[in-house]
Amino acid sequence: MTSGTPRTVTLDRVPSLLPLMLRGAALSPLKRPRPGAHAPTTRLTVPALPVDQAHLTAYERLCGFPTGPAGLPVTYPHVLGFPLSMRLMTDRAFPLPVLGLVHTTLEITQHHDLSPTDRYDLTVTIPELRPHRRGTEALVVTELTAHGETVWTSTSTYLARHTTTAPPASAPATEDAPPLPTLTEWPLHADLGRRYAAVSGDRNPIHLHPLTARVLGFPRAIAHGMWTAARCLAEHGARGPVQVRAAFKAPVLLPGTVAYAAKDDTFELRSAKNDRLHLTGEVTPLAV
Repeated sequence: MTSGTPRTVTLDRVPSLLPLMLRGAALSPLKRPRPGAHAPTTRLTVPALPVDQAHLTAYERLCGFPTGPAGLPVTYPHVLGFPLSMRLMTDRAFPLPVLGLVHTTLEITQHHDLSPTDRYDLTVTIPELRPHRRGTEALVVTELTAHGETVWTSTSTYLARHTTTAPPASAPATEDAPPLPTLTEWPLHADLGRRYAAVSGDRNPIHLHPLTARVLGFPRAIAHGMWTAARCLAEHGARGPVQVRAAFKAPVLLPGTVAYAAKDDTFELRSAKNDRLHLTGEVTPLAV
C-alpha cells in the first residue's frame, strides 16, 4: 500500500552502509510485519554522483565483467543505489524488519550503455508495499539520470514473511520446463560472501560466515543474490539498450559449485550437485 505523495530528500553524498545495517539490526526486533502496512513517503536523491573507478574495477573483476573503458555493468547501478535503499528500509517509518527480508525479483531497464566517466543523479524510493501469499512485499525503485534523461531504472521486490489475514492462497501455477543447456560451471569458495560484501557493502550476516548464517536459519553462509544475477549477466554479455528480469528461487550455499545454463535470451543457475534451481532470468534487447 502507498501512503501519499513522496517527499524528496536530497543528500550531498551516499550514506555509509555499516551504520545503516547496524541500525536495521537494532530496529528489526521492534517491527512486526502486518497486512495493510504503508510504504514510507520519502524519496532519496544524490545529485551528480561520480563513479569511483577503483571500486568499479573491483566489482567488475569479482562478478566476471570485462574491465576497461566499456560501459558500466548492467547491475552496477544497483550497488550505487543500495545504501539509499538501506537508509529507507532501516528508517523507523519503514514497517518491515530489514533482517529477514528476502530479495525475490529484479527488473532492470537500461536505455543505453552507461559511461563510467559520467556523473549521475541517483534516486531511490519505495513506492508500494503489497500483499503476498506469504507476507508483504516491498517494491524498491532505483533510478539513474544523466544529462536530464533517465538512463537506467530497476525495481526490486523484497519479501517479509508473516502470517496473513486473507485465506491461504495457492501457489502460482507453473509448468515444469526442462532445464536449459548447461554452458559452464563455477566453483564458489566459502569466502565469496565476504568478498562481495567488501565490494557491495552488503554485510548481511547470512553471507559472511557459517555461524552467523545458522543464527538466521541457514546451514551455511549463502551467496548474495545480486552476485549470482551479476555473474549470470556478465556471462550472458548483457549490455546496451536492454531489459533484464530475474527471479531468485533458492539460496546458493557456500562453498559449492553452480551450473550456468542459457538458451537464446533466457538463463538460469542451478546446483551442479543436485540440479536445484537457484535463479531464472531473461535478457530482452530494447529497440532504439
